[in-house]
Amino acid sequence: MLDWKQVLHLSQKGNLPPDRVVSKTDQEWRAQLSPEQYQITRQHGTERAFSSELCSLFEPGLYACICCGSLLFDASQKFESGSGWPSFTQPLKENALAYHADRSYGMFRVETLCNTCEAHLGHVFPDGPPPSGLRYCMNAVALKKLKDAQNDN
Repeated sequence: MLDWKQVLHLSQKGNLPPDRVVSKTDQEWRAQLSPEQYQITRQHGTERAFSSELCSLFEPGLYACICCGSLLFDASQKFESGSGWPSFTQPLKENALAYHADRSYGMFRVETLCNTCEAHLGHVFPDGPPPSGLRYCMNAVALKKLKDAQNDN
């Protein structure tokens, strides 16, 4: 189980290697994604808080990257944070996400990206519930909710 100290270490010293890598040109990403998906995942945008029904969806299943389909989160790790974005306590696998120090807007945060295709997903914060204490605050537009664990695309 990842904790804040490990997340900080990964964001500053380097990420775990991904299971696979998906690379596409900017033109290919634009053709595949909606304008909103592209702006958030490829240009590091943020959707409006409370703009997605995924915030209040708590049924079993998995969440995958909207860009490459890589499995990122299990719904059993999802919780109501009150932040306006879907929140999770842990990724599905330790190498599912990449972490980067984000010093934009005059503050320090840790950005989370899909470790397979480098899609911007959101940020992780050290104010989540036990036992990890982590809150993965994700853009719903960057995620695809899968109905069950058997469906991986």
